[in-house]
Amino acid sequence: MKTFQQSLTIESPRRGTFNITEKINQIVKQSEIITGVAHVFIKHTSASLIITENADPTVREDIEYWMQKTIQDGDPNYQHDYEGDDDMSGHIRCMITQMNQTIPVSTGRLNLGVWQGLFLYEHRTGRYNREIVVTIQGN
Repeated sequence: MKTFQQSLTIESPRRGTFNITEKINQIVKQSEIITGVAHVFIKHTSASLIITENADPTVREDIEYWMQKTIQDGDPNYQHDYEGDDDMSGHIRCMITQMNQTIPVSTGRLNLGVWQGLFLYEHRTGRYNREIVVTIQGN
């Protein structure tokens, strides 16, 4: 079994979802692994990784609507607000999503469903550079 690991930095210009499927597929291709698994991990506590609808952007808009309604920025009961009103809400959003995804690799690509994509989900309202570590194992 072969293991390949690479890091990449993705700039998130604002709060929202950003499709990183093809960026990860490029790393899978570089690994030369045809069959195996890809583990994708984001090294942050206010951004996450989600697998969701990749065709209709209104799905991701509805997810963000639900997040904003459920986890409000600037809640006066939050104690942690060192970096602004979206600081603690960003941490909570990250807790209920995921910082990692494990995806099968088949024929040298992520084996996602037709309507699935892998997205970086930025939970803060500013511009950030997010570091992602991709580890691929297989043959």
